[in-house]
Amino acid sequence: MFEEIRKEQLQTWDKTYLWHPFTQMQEYVKETPLVIAEGKGIYLKDIDGNEYIDGVSSMWCNLHGHRKKEIDDAIKAQLDKIAHSTFLGPTNIPASELGKKLIEIVPNGLSKVFYSDNGSTANEVALKMAFQYWQHKGRRDKTQFIALQYGYHGDTIGTMAVGGIDIYHKVFSPLYFKTHFAPSPYCYRCPLNKIPEDCSMECLGTLEKILQEHADNVAAMIMEPLVQGVGGMLMHPKGYLAGVSKLCKQYDVLLILDEVMTGFGRTGKMFACEHECVVPDLMPLSKGINGGYMPLAATLATQEIYDAFLGEYTHLKTFFHGHTYTGHPLGCAASLASIHLFEKENILENLQPKIKHLKEKLSSFKVLKHVGEIRQCGLIAAIELVKDTKTKEPYSWVERIGIQICLEAKKQGVLIRPLGHIIVIMPPLIITTAELDRLLGVIYESIRTVTEKV
Repeated sequence: MFEEIRKEQLQTWDKTYLWHPFTQMQEYVKETPLVIAEGKGIYLKDIDGNEYIDGVSSMWCNLHGHRKKEIDDAIKAQLDKIAHSTFLGPTNIPASELGKKLIEIVPNGLSKVFYSDNGSTANEVALKMAFQYWQHKGRRDKTQFIALQYGYHGDTIGTMAVGGIDIYHKVFSPLYFKTHFAPSPYCYRCPLNKIPEDCSMECLGTLEKILQEHADNVAAMIMEPLVQGVGGMLMHPKGYLAGVSKLCKQYDVLLILDEVMTGFGRTGKMFACEHECVVPDLMPLSKGINGGYMPLAATLATQEIYDAFLGEYTHLKTFFHGHTYTGHPLGCAASLASIHLFEKENILENLQPKIKHLKEKLSSFKVLKHVGEIRQCGLIAAIELVKDTKTKEPYSWVERIGIQICLEAKKQGVLIRPLGHIIVIMPPLIITTAELDRLLGVIYESIRTVTEKV
């Protein structure tokens, strides 16, 4: 009885006092909130004791599962020393150790680490660094940016200015700086009406036209490498990333690769850009940086960019940017433990058979009547649902098809979150093949139940 009263009290407080992200609260308060109480491995447990597979890694950040002993112990050990001290001047032990470790594992050429709190701030830092770099170099006209259609880099003003998703970004457009948007290589819905069999990656040609016209005014291009997350888990064709890198170098434009989601093993390599041997000028990291345990982010920069900010105190070349919790000792300690687990447990090597297994199992979804395209990159997958597979007619927002499928999956013990009519599959990296089978089985049945009923 006490637990039932406690649950109702928490649900009431949630509806009364809280405002959830990316949530229409008018609808939310009509529902019964799911109260998560515990987690272990790939499972979450609600206040009633019901277990759910964490099918999207608690928003794409949990790598090693919940309550991973090695990360728990690292945080507890650090807590016995100090939880937080300012990074504006002093350093701390975990931040220094993590900085060295990050430079050892990122692509060769990145040499400096600037800490912040989350993916949005990591990208915001990169945009500001790119802008100020050119100011210091005397190229004061380079104040604009290039980004991709359907791109998403965060919710701060700067990151929204380079965001290419109208439903999230358009309302704030009066606040933005100038950004040129290149077409996304969204092959299923090609903006240039090409088909894979007859495509010479003309989207790169469109990007080059933008660069030809505006490169003298562009500070940097920002993009998510290989996979555009919030835009729909859009997977880029092989060679696209390398092509972008080549064009940016040719036209003297910095390249920012947003590895907030794709970093730390998600694509089968430690960082997505490694698949095409691309080294960016700036690389924002977050989400999986410490296994999804604590707010932490980092923006990696080349020596060339770092050196442009050096000068006498009176020259005012300092990068005037910072956060209260920059270099947070607990977050850095967790990150060091997480990276150590990649080495200790051979995470990347052990991922390969899981990636193959996922691909094989996803092929069975092709028989479902409303599956338009199945996309996969590493342990990231997406199933795009359509009303008509021949015309590729999408479901309307009113139909809430993705939400309905996720609600059905929840009944069967799986928590996932859609991107409109696109079902996202992104479990923790430590999931077993047997657990993958259960996860995919529930999603398959949920899609079939909902779409064949509609």
